[in-house]
Amino acid sequence: AHSKAFGGVRHSHAVDPNLPDYAFEMATSAVRVGPGVTRELGYDLKSLGAKNVCLFTDPKLAKLQPVATAADSLAKCGIPFQIFDGVDVEPTDASMQRAIAFAHKGGFDAYVAVGGGSVMDTCKAANLYASDPTAEFLDYDNAPIG
Repeated sequence: AHSKAFGGVRHSHAVDPNLPDYAFEMATSAVRVGPGVTRELGYDLKSLGAKNVCLFTDPKLAKLQPVATAADSLAKCGIPFQIFDGVDVEPTDASMQRAIAFAHKGGFDAYVAVGGGSVMDTCKAANLYASDPTAEFLDYDNAPIG
């Protein structure tokens, strides 16, 4: 979207003072915090049109209430899902590749992470590689490794 500089004054950071300033907008996902919000997961994904969800977690959390609540919410909304509970606390190449293989096979259209940083990072990586089936494992890694 095009925006005029406030009061007709050009910003000093403009590359070319003869060009108009531009504003950029970035939509972000909603963040909800509070008792019971995990029970709303299925409704949120249904409203987004999700038809095949991959729920990522780790082996310990897989046995606890947060994962059960998320799975129950998906089931109550009639959304098919599979659980990947093979996330390592400190992810390795091997554990990431197992997650990526799971994501490739599942043909998921939505990903949910229930857990901490390792679960979220593994979930994001699996989603990324599933969306680019021809990518090699190190294609998205920074130099000097990738």
